This record gives sequence, structure tokens and C-alpha cells, in this order.
Amino acid sequence: MRYATFKIDGRQTYGAVRDDGVVDLGRRLSTSFPTLKSLVAAGWPQEVAAVARGPVDYTEAQISYLPPILDPAHIWCLALNYVEHHDEVQSAGRVQELPKQPALFMRWADTFTGHEHPLLHPGVSEQFDYEGELAVVIGKPGHKIPEANALEHVGGYTILNDGSVRDWQFHTRQITPGKNFYRTGSIGPWIVPRDDIPDVYSLGIKTTLNGQVVQNGTTRDMLHKIERFIAYASTILPLRSGDILATGTPSGVGFSRKPPLWMKVGDLCEISIEGIGTLSNRIEASQ
Repeated sequence: MRYATFKIDGRQTYGAVRDDGVVDLGRRLSTSFPTLKSLVAAGWPQEVAAVARGPVDYTEAQISYLPPILDPAHIWCLALNYVEHHDEVQSAGRVQELPKQPALFMRWADTFTGHEHPLLHPGVSEQFDYEGELAVVIGKPGHKIPEANALEHVGGYTILNDGSVRDWQFHTRQITPGKNFYRTGSIGPWIVPRDDIPDVYSLGIKTTLNGQVVQNGTTRDMLHKIERFIAYASTILPLRSGDILATGTPSGVGFSRKPPLWMKVGDLCEISIEGIGTLSNRIEASQ
């Protein structure tokens, strides 16, 4: 099942997205589960799944997608988590060796937009790059989580575009500025529960720019696996329900190409992950 947060007729809600339409769970379950985050935290109760299989309320074309989790307490991101991506960054003279520990940075919620909403070209730079990633949504909260138990804390999976403003990213050794321009990233369209993904390390990740394949990787090539990521991040701060963990991008990013390939106003960037779906965003100019 696929669970999304969306707007319909000016009202914010969430629901189950099926091939035949959308079931408005927010309207039906507002007392017990007012948001999708509360549903993730509850571990996808069976009674909710039964409602999700009921009559549809809307066509998919009627809804406007929002980020699935609107108010995550933390958005943790992994840099250089695929060996071939590390190699291409190293060849560009940006790093020296593979990170022995997860290389973490943070993003904020308002740097992201939803599926089929525009990514905002920053204007102050032409170096606007794409990064297709698998994102983990935390269900069960925890602090100092052992690796052996880490996947028990995963509520589900979604897709993330870690849109990056490269020259701002490399102004200093701290990459935060280039990763946090307003609405330069996207997430969605929905969350797929953990149990609906039999093997999270066998998923293909493909990014296209204007229909051209620019990234084509697989989650089995992660350097630091999801269990290690969860254990490491939760040692620093307790993970909360609805937290987002972006697991890094495969090779093929724009700044490592010769010549570089940047996203421009009017471009269409799409990221597809097997078993989840496709996250699609056109590039518009920021105001």
C-alpha cells in the first residue's frame, strides 16, 4: 500500500493511493490518527489497512501531493554512501578517502517540496544538481539503537531528491549552505510500509533529467547500510517517529560530469525506485 499526504479542495489530509484512486484516511480516521506521521508511529494498524481497501474518494489527478511527513523533527542525510559516487567526487578533487564512519549532514523541512511541485532554482548559482536517493521514515522512536534491532525502527520508505547548489556547498568544508536552499529538494510521492519491501537492498534507483538517464544504481551498493545509519544517528540524538534518513546517492551526479550537467529552469527531474514509485519535479525560478 502507498500512503500520501495531500491537499484536496484547499484541505490538507492524507490517504491511501491505489491504482483505482485515493482513499481519504484523514477524513475517516481523524480522531485516532490525525496525520500520516501519527499513522507511521502507530505501526500501520490492521484496522487502518482495512479502511484503506475501502471505496475510493478521489482520482489521483484531483489531489495535490505534499511531502509525506510535513514536520519531521530531524532530517539526517548521508554523504558519499555509494563507492562509485565517492570515486567520482574524488576524481573531481573534493575528497580523499572513503568515510570510515557515516558522513552526516542535516537538512530542514522547508528545503523540500512534494511530488509534481516545482524545485526552485536558486538564481544565485547555475550549479543546481540532482541526487536521487532512498529515504527511510522512522516509525518506532529510539535512542542509542543497536544495529541488530535497527530495522525494527523503520516505518517505511520513500524517495528523495537531495537537490544541491554545488558552489555554495563547496564554499567551505561545511556543506550545509548548498544543501539547504528553499525548496531545492523534494520528497515523496508517498510512503511504502517497511513490510511491503521484502529486500530493501535489492532496489534499483534511476534518475532521469528531461528523459535522459543520468543515474542508474542499486541500494545493494550502499557503503553504510541502513542499520548502521540508524545506530549512528540515534547515538547522537534520539530518533523520533517521522524522522527522515536520506541514504545517499549513486554515481552520475551532474557536477562530476565533463562537462558538468546542471538542472535549469524548465527541466524535468524524475527519480524512480523499484517497489516505491517515481518522484517527479519540474524546475522553476525562485522569486
